[in-house]
Amino acid sequence: MSRFVLAGVRAVALCAFAMLPLSALALPGESIPPSPPGLHKVGCSNIAQDFTRVPPGKSAQDWWEGYPDDDTPRYLTDLLAESANSLVLNLALPRDFTLYGFFSGRTFAHVVLVCYPTTQANGRADYVLPGGQSVPRMQRGNEVPIFTDNALRYPVLLFSHGFGGSPISDDYIEALKLFASHGYVVVAPFHGDSRFTTVNVESFRDALYALLYYKNYVAMQAVRPRALSAALDLVLAHPQFRDHVDPARVGGFGASQGGESLLLMAGAALTTSLPSETSKVTFDPRLKAAVGYIPYFGVQGYPAFGTDQKGLSGVTLPYLALSGTADTTAPISVTEQGVARLTGTRQLVALNGVLHGFDRGFSDDIFSWSLVFLAGQLSGDPVARATSARMTSVAGGGDDVLRIDYLAP
Repeated sequence: MSRFVLAGVRAVALCAFAMLPLSALALPGESIPPSPPGLHKVGCSNIAQDFTRVPPGKSAQDWWEGYPDDDTPRYLTDLLAESANSLVLNLALPRDFTLYGFFSGRTFAHVVLVCYPTTQANGRADYVLPGGQSVPRMQRGNEVPIFTDNALRYPVLLFSHGFGGSPISDDYIEALKLFASHGYVVVAPFHGDSRFTTVNVESFRDALYALLYYKNYVAMQAVRPRALSAALDLVLAHPQFRDHVDPARVGGFGASQGGESLLLMAGAALTTSLPSETSKVTFDPRLKAAVGYIPYFGVQGYPAFGTDQKGLSGVTLPYLALSGTADTTAPISVTEQGVARLTGTRQLVALNGVLHGFDRGFSDDIFSWSLVFLAGQLSGDPVARATSARMTSVAGGGDDVLRIDYLAP
């Protein structure tokens, strides 16, 4: 599965819904203008690393993504320079061979990056990463977060990157910063998918390869939603964050495999053996709404949620899917079948000509749709919900078209 690339995303892509003027609220069949930029500066938790531990000729990105060196495991915890001040959880997997195979019953560390709205006066330095990306105003040592308003409780956004990525690979950090600039506390685990499998969905076009390696691919998919729930547990209980976040307003944004992970977190049943056996991974009722960008629902012959996507039946999570019509890794036809199975509020937007990756020409569309939808679902604001229900496109940018109109039970 190709990585979700955010190079060159414009800051104007995202805004708080509350900033939209009344003239921007969509009437039936109308588009809305692109969302204005966020109001907040952004700060982030500590992921300081000792890059001298990376041997010459190697890339730190392999540790971020959990990519092994032959049989030697590698993960971000190996590089952390201030591990006592970084957010790290230990995820114990259930003893369930159907879902976790040979990883059943084992414990895996997961590093979590949290980005949040901070004050204009926050003078902490950005933390520059190899390759030029930077973590804005990153805490160092035992520094605590500086929030824009200590009296407020901010909504939480679980951010799930695509297969084989990380929150700081391929400019994902730009998306985290955009959401945090609009008042979200963004919680992003480093899934470390390659600790479980280096096989991607394209490999399953070879039937023998699929037979040999599908079990590890299932395990990787099943670990992800549990890691998201554990990351939420960590933040809601952590003394630096627990008094500044609203546990009743938890949303999600997932790219590619991350879009699947949020549905599994909401109780969807995962395909565990081909062609049709499924098993429910988990259910976390704290997740109130989610957006999937180029979300992975499987491909023809390899559905993610069982035959005819029946594993999504009964899932009530409000869900917005933004899919590319030219995407062959996560085909929109397969996504459409899955979204139609959802029994809660659901919506599918087709991004015409978009492949499996980030298309800068659609940045306004992607983030405007996302912010309006999340605002309506998490705030309970009837005006925001009405706007989400009535809008048909975002003005300018790419060609975005409703494929499944806003439906609410």
